Amino acid sequence: MHAFRTRDLLVTALAPLIWGSTYLVTTEFLPAGIPFTAAFVRVLPAGLLLIALSRRAPARGEWAKTVLLGVLNIGLFQAMLFVATYRLPGGLAATLSATQTLMVLFLTWLIGKTMPPRAAWAWAAAGVAGIALMVLSPQAAFDGLGIAAALTGAASMSLGVYLSKHWRIKLPALAFTGWQLLFGGLFILPFALALETAPAMLTAKNIGGFVYLSLFGAVFAYALFFRGIAKLPPAVASSLGLLSPVCAFILGWLFLSQGMDMKSLFGFLLSLLSIFGIQRSLRAA
Repeated sequence: MHAFRTRDLLVTALAPLIWGSTYLVTTEFLPAGIPFTAAFVRVLPAGLLLIALSRRAPARGEWAKTVLLGVLNIGLFQAMLFVATYRLPGGLAATLSATQTLMVLFLTWLIGKTMPPRAAWAWAAAGVAGIALMVLSPQAAFDGLGIAAALTGAASMSLGVYLSKHWRIKLPALAFTGWQLLFGGLFILPFALALETAPAMLTAKNIGGFVYLSLFGAVFAYALFFRGIAKLPPAVASSLGLLSPVCAFILGWLFLSQGMDMKSLFGFLLSLLSIFGIQRSLRAA
């Protein structure tokens, strides 16, 4: 059982590692100032593709739950993610998003009436601290709307991850992912139409960025992540999300000439240790 679960951890970990490239791709490849349009283009085509491949629909009593999960896990989360990405430095957005594991632990206590081990809380807080040490700088701009968006997105997906685990909708992983992406995209569409103007022309670089975010960042990564939710405790799956800012930090260092000093290296190691600490404390519970 331990070896099987370790394999599930490694497979699920691929999703946040892929999501770690979102900041780089958004800022370097996508047109500026269109967060809702970018989120919509990322998720709705991906949902249609997975639905066409899986050819399965939710059962009669599962439609409302699937719609709500699509809004929480995809629609609201992706919209707020892109708003935060456009308005905040990557380090600040990543630090705020890292609070997601703490939120899942809180929901486990509030809704599930089960108090997670103290060690899990401590390691989750250490993960946030590690991300902050790794990516925050004194020059970070504190945009109020961006901060609110990042925290709202983290809370939305935290609730979505918790409910996805406990509702146990009887769909194969690809179909479950596809319908959530579709409903999430439909949730974003009216905001994109009302608040933004689509670019008059897309460059080859823009198109490549959108294709990457849709195929790898949505189709592939979300399919792996929702498969992991079905097999792992919610807080364990959520803790793997810390790998996303870790990956973003490494990509920034490699491609954007962002610095690495002893403080950021310590934060990097603390973030990785926190992931293992959360998993170990929850396994022992």
